[in-house]
Order: sequence, then C-alpha cells, then structure tokens
Amino acid sequence: MVKRALLLAFLVALTLAVSSPWTMYAQPQAPAPEEERVPAFNPTPPPKGTELPPILGKGQLWGNNDQYPFQSHAYELAAKIPNVIYQQPCYCYCDRGMGHKSLHSCFEGTHGAQCSTCIKELYYAYQMNKQHKTAAQIRKGIIAGEWKTVDLQSAANIN
Repeated sequence: MVKRALLLAFLVALTLAVSSPWTMYAQPQAPAPEEERVPAFNPTPPPKGTELPPILGKGQLWGNNDQYPFQSHAYELAAKIPNVIYQQPCYCYCDRGMGHKSLHSCFEGTHGAQCSTCIKELYYAYQMNKQHKTAAQIRKGIIAGEWKTVDLQSAANIN
C-alpha cells in the first residue's frame, strides 16, 4: 500500500514537472488594461474645407466652468489651435464614456473646463505648438505623459 502511494505521488510530481513549462504557452494573454490604451485621436489634420465644430467661447462658460482663470483661458487658447488639438488623444478617456473623438471634442462643450486632464493637455499642446512642434510630436509627448507637469495655477498667464 505504501509502495502504491509513493508510486502515485511520484507520477503526479513527474506529470507536474513535465507539463509546467508548457502551461505558460497555453494561457491566453489578457488584454491591455484601459490605462495603457491610447485614447481616440485623429492622426492627420481635418481635410481641407472641413469645418470643425466650434470651441466654446469664453462668454459661454459660467459657474463651476469659469471658477478659475485657467479654465476660460484654456478655451481661448484651444480656439487658436483647433487643428492641433483635433489630432491629440485625451487621457481622461472621455472617448469611451462620452464618445469624444480627440482633445478637440473636450472643448466643444464644458467638459474641458471641468477636467484637469483635458486642461493640462491643452496647455501642453499650446506651449509645444508655440515651440513649433508638429501635432505628431505633441501627440508623442502627450502619450508619454509630459502634460502632467503643467501647473494650472500659472497656466492662465500662458500666451
């Protein structure tokens, strides 16, 4: 009886030892977490003759949407670079919940004023555009998270 138990234990151990190196190939890969996905953006400027939806004007913001100077100022700057922000992703992932197509979408309504991610990305894009960076170069910086260093308290002074 002891011999059978030892033989059975040996066979189980041998089976596990032989099959374990192959199990890593049999397991399906989990999809990338949402936070690793690049949100929606347009890889090129809008086609010539295409009119983008307008950016809200400063006068269209009120209450919580115009509580701080950097909020309305962001909309003023967004209106200056619509084709650039049209080509940028927005890392608040509003593309999944709100159907936004790019950072431009955030400033077509009040969402941009309410979201620090959108505002920081806008200020980053504007500053990089002033440094003559292309939309693709700006997008690369946004994807790398460089927008996170924008200080909103001093952003209202950016021109």
